[in-house]
Amino acid sequence: MGRGTAVVLGGSVAGLCAAGVLARHFDEVIVLERDELPPDAEHRRGVPQSKHPHFLLNSGRRAIGAIFPGFEEALIAAGGMHLMPSMDAAYCENDGWAPRKTGSMTMVYSSRVLIERVLRDKVRELPAIEFREGATVTGLRSTGGGTARGRVEGVEYRTAGGDDVHLAADLVVDALGRGSSVADWLSAAGWSAPPERTLDAKVTYTSRWYDLPPADRRPETWWWKHLVVTPTQDTGDHPAEHEFLSNFFPIEGDRAIVCMGSWGIEMPRKAEAFEAAADRVRATLFGRATRACTPTSEVHLTRSTGNKWRRFDLLDVPPAGLVCVGDSICAFNPFYAQGMSSAARSALILGEMLRARDALDLAFFRAFLARQKESLDVPWMLAMARDQAYDFATGTEVAPRWRRRLAARFSWPVFNAINAASREDGYVERTFAEVFNLDRSLRDMARDPRFWFGIARYKLRQWLGRTVVPGGFDDRQDPPGTDFTGYTGAAPSGAARRGDDLVGA
Repeated sequence: MGRGTAVVLGGSVAGLCAAGVLARHFDEVIVLERDELPPDAEHRRGVPQSKHPHFLLNSGRRAIGAIFPGFEEALIAAGGMHLMPSMDAAYCENDGWAPRKTGSMTMVYSSRVLIERVLRDKVRELPAIEFREGATVTGLRSTGGGTARGRVEGVEYRTAGGDDVHLAADLVVDALGRGSSVADWLSAAGWSAPPERTLDAKVTYTSRWYDLPPADRRPETWWWKHLVVTPTQDTGDHPAEHEFLSNFFPIEGDRAIVCMGSWGIEMPRKAEAFEAAADRVRATLFGRATRACTPTSEVHLTRSTGNKWRRFDLLDVPPAGLVCVGDSICAFNPFYAQGMSSAARSALILGEMLRARDALDLAFFRAFLARQKESLDVPWMLAMARDQAYDFATGTEVAPRWRRRLAARFSWPVFNAINAASREDGYVERTFAEVFNLDRSLRDMARDPRFWFGIARYKLRQWLGRTVVPGGFDDRQDPPGTDFTGYTGAAPSGAARRGDDLVGA
């Protein structure tokens, strides 16, 4: 404590995590939020993406737990579900349903609005933090813009009643999201505009909320909580819906968010078209499960999904007195579920820097940007690895044609090989889970000989017909509920695999 006043622009996940960190180091922390914050888990205008599924990756869970002890327990007490995806989710891969078995990864499932409500409750427990709602940020106050002595010294905002207010600050945190105007305000004050790295793979996704049928009215085969259907890799004629990445995503209150998304395909906007599209998803269970539920919302569609990184770390003279977190610094394709976790990781870095250094001088902000860049490199590389495969992608990070062809040709086969090998090789499964959860970089995985040995060994066993755990269960049937953990080769009941000799009731 004792560092004066910190001001956080925006009260979403990124801003709340930043506020929680700052409360340990500043006398007062003021959160400026344009919306009137709801007391419960409700949608608000400033977070339109809250109507879609949100994953909190393991690294994000740990980061938020470090900032707000007891967060995960509070989220579960409020209705969130602690699940093991490999046991509680049914995954339809390229060749059909994956086998159900225990794995190293767990997740807490809930809606975005519940995550934010629990975070707000945690923030309100900290006496140093004050919310100012209905506050529209209109500019920054600064001196010496673009020089080594330049500094952001405060913000300007307009109250809900129309009054203009100047608020002095020792530190300003920009958590205004993709549409933040902070970079423009800095340029007007004399700083160089940060270089931007962009890649838009034309992802569109559409969601609708549903009440699940009562438990006693669900089929006996409905053992799963979460359904995932990946895009087909069939290059022949097929319905456009076979290209969708589809999620039947469980949330609190015995509800689900049904979400379908695609790269470069027009998505349904109206309820009738939405449910017709769900019926045409290549795993027939997806449409049947959707039809068995009761819709409780309209269809929500989002197009603003491009990857965008404002590289403040590349400026010769970055602005002192300012930190950007969340989508205001680096926004990702939402398909990869990296946003909330990356924001929480940035907040944790800020807290570590504040503990280690006394002076908020230019050296502090340069060091923070360097560490933040290292953290953001991990999810950015993952997003680029897939989105660079599309010829229709636009932006500064569009890959050369030969690289696009390689990515398009090999990304899915490599993904399939990893998933298949993970069924029988714990090291491969754990390593990929670490990369997915941002605990390990894609570069580290690519350089790990043990990881690739495990995949090569599995492919050899597959070629020799010596693999043990089956896969590729018929996607025209329900996914088998059989637990294949520790499976040694005896044919279990309740399993049917397309075009193979493993069948069951």
